[in-house]
Amino acid sequence: MKIKFLGGAGTVTGSKTLIESNGLRILIDCGQFQGIKPLRELNWEPLPILPNTIDFVLLTHGHLDHCGWLPRLVNQGFEGKIYCTSPTAAVTKLILLDSAKIQEEEANKANEEHFSKHEKAEPLYNIEQTEEVFPLFRVIKPNQKVSLDAEISAVFRNAGHIIGACSIELKLEGETLVFSGDIGRDNDVLMYSPVKPKEADYVFLESTYGNRIHPDEDVKLLLETYINNTYQNGGTVIIPSFAVERAQTIMYLIWKLKEEDRIPNIPYVIDTPMGINVLDVFTDNKNWHKLSENDCVEMCKTFTMNTEYQETIDTIFDKRPKVVIAASGMVTGGRVLSYLEEYIGLPETAIIMVGYQGEGTRGRKLLEGATEIKIHGKYYPVLAKILEIQGLSAHGDQNDLLNWLSELKNKPKKVFLVHGENQPADELRIKIQEKYGFDCAVPLMGQEFEL
Repeated sequence: MKIKFLGGAGTVTGSKTLIESNGLRILIDCGQFQGIKPLRELNWEPLPILPNTIDFVLLTHGHLDHCGWLPRLVNQGFEGKIYCTSPTAAVTKLILLDSAKIQEEEANKANEEHFSKHEKAEPLYNIEQTEEVFPLFRVIKPNQKVSLDAEISAVFRNAGHIIGACSIELKLEGETLVFSGDIGRDNDVLMYSPVKPKEADYVFLESTYGNRIHPDEDVKLLLETYINNTYQNGGTVIIPSFAVERAQTIMYLIWKLKEEDRIPNIPYVIDTPMGINVLDVFTDNKNWHKLSENDCVEMCKTFTMNTEYQETIDTIFDKRPKVVIAASGMVTGGRVLSYLEEYIGLPETAIIMVGYQGEGTRGRKLLEGATEIKIHGKYYPVLAKILEIQGLSAHGDQNDLLNWLSELKNKPKKVFLVHGENQPADELRIKIQEKYGFDCAVPLMGQEFEL
């Protein structure tokens, strides 16, 4: 059996792990690279194997860094089955269509305004190519064994993180391989705690926050303080947010603050069509999260929901103080860029970062104190206040990741630390070895192991 790391090694994006066993090829996740240009350029590179030789894709969840390369995979010849949970199928469809639409729009804009370095800017994939992915989905239920062939089976177990997210337990050649996917937190506002694995010969564990402990902060109080301070300064609050789970978490907290009369009666806007559509996924999958049906209804009443771009324009040019939640979470694209073009140069504006900011993203640059930011080929001075709420991350921190390993009944032969930048992964490696005595490795991109 061979394992090859095609993405999500030494980086938090582009997750792709290939397993070869008895003539079968299985891909765990098929993510898109984001962040610095050398990573983004990998999206245009062919896989080191032909996509038509891959038999199955097992999808841990629907974030772009785990599913965003599927249209390329299918366009280049993959015809196998894509296994995932029902919410993951729904979320993946929304995310891929949104991604395709943004890429088409940005390619068109680059061609019209001539700021592309290429003779003609092309999208990584278009909507038509994206729609070819969906017939390949096979929806499975968590905790139920799925036979991929006579000798290989998989079980998906709830990982928290976002709606539908799962870890995958794969049995083959007499070995049990556990792929964590992205692990949620044990005390998440909306999601249930991750299910811990009981047995594993090999573990593939994410390490996004392998070197960090989330601060024990009162996120509601921070949000209240930031909104009230900005309102008193006559400014607008912009919250760049991941459309899945994070946007709904912020909505929930704002609704609660509003109910408790702790924040002013100003416009609260959710401006991410995908984030709005994800609310339907929450309603359709009540057993995957903590919100009741009534909670969903009442929460939504607090917000103006922008779906059409003209509504975005109207909101941007409405100069009243307001709070806007807009995608994308790392400020890499989407409608949040239109708000920043207008508001980032105003000192009364507050921009609240509420999630992980990958290397090379605009979000990371803002947190690191950038004095100007490039959007659509033009530089804008950063005069707005850049604030952060770390306690809202949907990723488990170092303690959560260590705790996730705590119920293993046997000692794994090896723990591979993936989906993390090198320093966090290496610090987590040391902690795991100190606490459990497990043999750990931090694989490099393109590295192959025989198990």
